[in-house]
Amino acid sequence: MSEQILDEYDVVVVGGGPAGLNGAMMLGRSRRSVLVVDAGDPRNATADAVHGLLGHDGTPPAELRERGRAEVRRYGGHLVDGAATGAARLDDGFVVSIEGGRTVRARRLLVTTGLADELPDVPGLSERWGRDVLHCPYCHGWEVRDRAIGVLGTGPTSVHQALLFSQLSDDVVLVTHAAPPLDDEQAGLVAARGVRVVSGEVTGVEVADDRLTGLRLSDGTLVEREVVAVATRMVARAGFLGDLGLHPVEHPSGMGVHLPAEPVTGRTDVPGVWAAGNVVDLSAQVGASAAAGAMAGAHINADLVMADAARPVSRR
Repeated sequence: MSEQILDEYDVVVVGGGPAGLNGAMMLGRSRRSVLVVDAGDPRNATADAVHGLLGHDGTPPAELRERGRAEVRRYGGHLVDGAATGAARLDDGFVVSIEGGRTVRARRLLVTTGLADELPDVPGLSERWGRDVLHCPYCHGWEVRDRAIGVLGTGPTSVHQALLFSQLSDDVVLVTHAAPPLDDEQAGLVAARGVRVVSGEVTGVEVADDRLTGLRLSDGTLVEREVVAVATRMVARAGFLGDLGLHPVEHPSGMGVHLPAEPVTGRTDVPGVWAAGNVVDLSAQVGASAAAGAMAGAHINADLVMADAARPVSRR
C-alpha cells in the first residue's frame, strides 16, 4: 500500500527487496529521509520460503518483506508501490520518475532492483518454476534431498550444478539438452560423483497430478525425474538508468548481465548512485543481498555527511 510521500529525500532507494529495505533501514537509523520505490515483483515470489538466512530460515518471502517494510517505517522511511520508469540528473541530485506520473527528487540514489530469471524455452518449464523446477542447491537443495533430480544442461555451468546437487541426492541425472559435450575432465568428475549423463534435447516437461514426473526428449524418451535444476540466464533490472549513462553489462561469470559497482561500497561509475543486491551480484542469496544493501546505505550516509560538512545544511 502506497503512502503520502514528499517531493524530495536525502536518498531514494529503487527496489524493495532485502537489499533495498536493509539499505533504507540503515539510512533511516542515520536520520536520513529515505523513500523506497517498490515495484512489488520480487525474484523469490514463487518460492515457499527463504532458506539459509540465520534466524529467519523457513520464513515465507512475503512475510519477510512485510517485516522489512515495517522496520523501514519504524525509522521514518517512506514506501511507495510502483516501478521506477526513469532517473535523470537534476542540479547536484536526481529526479526519479515513478509509474503513474509521479516524480520525486533525491540527493543520492540506491539501486536495488534485482534481476529477472530467464528460463530455457522448454514447454512447461516456467509453470513449475519455484516449485519442482529450481536453480540453487543452497536455496532449495535441502528440500529436495534424496529425490530423483534432473539437471537441464544449458551451458558450461550445468556440470558444476550437477556436481553440487550430487551432494544432496544419490539419484542425479544430467540431461545435456543445449549444453556443450562434456570433455574428459568433466566426464570424469560427474562419473566420480555418480551422476548419470543422458544425451538429448528436451522438448517438454511432463506433469501428473500437479507433480513433475520427468523430462521428455525429442526422440520420445521420458527421463523420469521428480525435480529439475536449471541454470537460468540472470538479467539485471536496470533499464530505467539509461539516461544517467548506467547500463547493465555481461557478468564475468557468463551467467547473465549485471550493473557494475564497487565491491563492498556499492558505488557505481555515476557519482551519487550506488547499487546493491542481485542487480550487482547475480548469485547473491537473501542474506548477502541484505548485507550489501546495509553496507551501501552506510556508505551513502557517510558520503552525505561529508557533503553536509563541506556545505552545511539544516539537519532534519
